[in-house]
Amino acid sequence: MESGQRYEPNLPQPMHFWVKSNREIPSICIIIRKMAKIIIVRHGQTLDNEEKVFSGFRDVGLDEAGIKEAQNLAEKLKNEQISKAYSSDQIRSKQTLEIILKYHPNVPVVADPRIKERDYGDLTGTSKIIAREKTPDLYKLWHRSYDVEPPRGESLKMVETRVLSFLHDILPNLKPDDVVLISAHGNSIRPMRRYFEHLSIDQMCTYEYASGEIFEYQI
Repeated sequence: MESGQRYEPNLPQPMHFWVKSNREIPSICIIIRKMAKIIIVRHGQTLDNEEKVFSGFRDVGLDEAGIKEAQNLAEKLKNEQISKAYSSDQIRSKQTLEIILKYHPNVPVVADPRIKERDYGDLTGTSKIIAREKTPDLYKLWHRSYDVEPPRGESLKMVETRVLSFLHDILPNLKPDDVVLISAHGNSIRPMRRYFEHLSIDQMCTYEYASGEIFEYQI
């Protein structure tokens, strides 16, 4: 998927049923239920992303390219009737959301640490390239396995637990006409996609995200 491309899963089809009619050919009644919309974006690029560094809990801001990516997201989403917005408590997520919301004044914003990036522990701030070259087997386990955490860090399973807690809190309160924007991170988006798209663990763990991607879901 190219950067900025929207992902739109199969949406529920309108309900069709037959009704009584005096005509020989029965008429069709179509009911379309209004649904809330969830829009998830990955934050724009940071210098850590560009230099392939384990960013994790490091609070790095958007670089010049990342600001442009966020501005592109803002243009793509400017006609959405956003009613609520969430970011993590990390700068790159907040900056991306702030840029998008320039077209959406007065939207309530909540910064929730449960959707922050994965904690890479002792790997934080180190080079992914060097780690892959020096310890390829451990790199694979630490980087993309489900339940193996790097030293003093989080596994994806641990990230999934906190992200699902976030989703379980916000989803029951959605109204049919709500449009909720979530500015998150590559590893916190993984369990969101698994939840909405019913992905396997392997699919969740192995998908590679580009900064500035958009995912949309009807609820």
